[in-house]
Amino acid sequence: MFPVKAVFLFFTLFFSVIWKSSAPLYVPPAETDPLMLSCQKFEALYQSIGDSTITPDSASAAFKALFLDLRQLTDAFRKDCSEDLAGGYVFPVRGYYPGTSIGGRGKGYRPSGFDFFDSRVRKSHPAHDLFIRDKNNDGIDDVMCEQVDVLAFTGGLVLGIRQDWTSESQWRGGNYVWVYNPCLNALLYYAHNSTVDVRPGQWIRAGDVLGKMGRTGFNAWQPRSTTHLHFMYLKITDEGLPEPYNPLSLLMESKVLDWE
Repeated sequence: MFPVKAVFLFFTLFFSVIWKSSAPLYVPPAETDPLMLSCQKFEALYQSIGDSTITPDSASAAFKALFLDLRQLTDAFRKDCSEDLAGGYVFPVRGYYPGTSIGGRGKGYRPSGFDFFDSRVRKSHPAHDLFIRDKNNDGIDDVMCEQVDVLAFTGGLVLGIRQDWTSESQWRGGNYVWVYNPCLNALLYYAHNSTVDVRPGQWIRAGDVLGKMGRTGFNAWQPRSTTHLHFMYLKITDEGLPEPYNPLSLLMESKVLDWE
């Protein structure tokens, strides 16, 4: 007679081997949604540009191919453009009026020398910095005593985000959100956020909360920097390349959403 314990161990091992050999190997499903694949390509490309691991010429060619393809993929969404744009634009900082929030009354916009594909170019500033009341630079509104919502200026597709910035990083944008609006054929950039509440592939509407305003980014987190949202608007040309566009007049006419 075999010891009961030995017999039990034998059958346990035997059926374990049989189960493992017959069970199908789990393979994570491949991402097949074309728009999600475009988001992944954009995030990878933007990371490479920021890390200077791709030449400007190669980055330009990859961007062009990506956005010409993206233009076709979002063709169906442009059928609803009249409805999408009818609601107008929303000022990206909740509870603030353009006239008091836009830095330098719009004179801080400097597009000369801009090169999306070369992260070493640092003299241009094709964007508007939108400020809040924060004298002690803690990222908290001095009057409302809470963080400020960053709102979507327009609707569109969340194309890329960053939400893991640390003070050791050299990335100037910190935690950011990129949104592509197919109706405008434009890229909207929201940078220096404390938190990001949207994800790549997500469709949003004007006024949706993208995150909380913060002080992330190589320069923005420094004590000398005043808390602000870095907001940039890039038109995509017919050739599929990004071109700075000054949205000052649109910002001045945009709707203000009050504190909740």
